[in-house]
Amino acid sequence: MLSLAEFVKEKRNEVKLTQEAFAERAGVALTVIRKIEQGKENLNLEKVNQVLKMFGHTLGPVDSRLLSQTKKDH
Repeated sequence: MLSLAEFVKEKRNEVKLTQEAFAERAGVALTVIRKIEQGKENLNLEKVNQVLKMFGHTLGPVDSRLLSQTKKDH
């Protein structure tokens, strides 16, 4: 499974946009795109979802117990 940083960078490159152009289209500051692609941890979920909506995705809260259970199952 791709990390958020990998996913956004890969998708942005697929549509051949610079970070600047992508930020403008997503309606967020360039620093938001940079932070996401650098894998920073303190991200604003609303801004992240603004970016992910460009690709038809969103993030939401996930119960960490379910995540660890899923990892054990695979």
